[in-house]
Amino acid sequence: MSGRSHVVEVMHGVNLDQLGRRDPQLYGTLTLAELERRIEADAGELGLRTRFFHTNHEGAFVEHLHGLRGQADAVVLNPGAWTHYAWAIRDALEIASLPAVEVHLSDVSRREPWRSTSVIGELCIASIAGRGADGYRDALARLTDELSGTAR
Repeated sequence: MSGRSHVVEVMHGVNLDQLGRRDPQLYGTLTLAELERRIEADAGELGLRTRFFHTNHEGAFVEHLHGLRGQADAVVLNPGAWTHYAWAIRDALEIASLPAVEVHLSDVSRREPWRSTSVIGELCIASIAGRGADGYRDALARLTDELSGTAR
């Protein structure tokens, strides 16, 4: 993969298109479009290229994961509430077989008990929660290390 930028797919799931309208104390004030521009800028600083995908339909999220092999080198995903119960997304992530980092804007471990469960966590090289938009930069940095072979 040398000689070209690594491509990271950033996948946003259910209700993330409502950022900017949803509780700003939990999710911040950025809209999804503003968040994606920030992620793209952060990725550029790290020498990565990004592609973005959002859906409120679980099947579309699964199908998109199915199509990632050969299109992306890694994935950052925030499935939203699907994180806690969508076993089909877990299976699709396993099928994609790409380095993945799970990101949540809010600290899901300090919220409702059901949010403490992640069906994708064991397949991810890292899970980042409660850092707001900065969590995406952290995820990109972790993937940069993974893709360059410098991960600890």
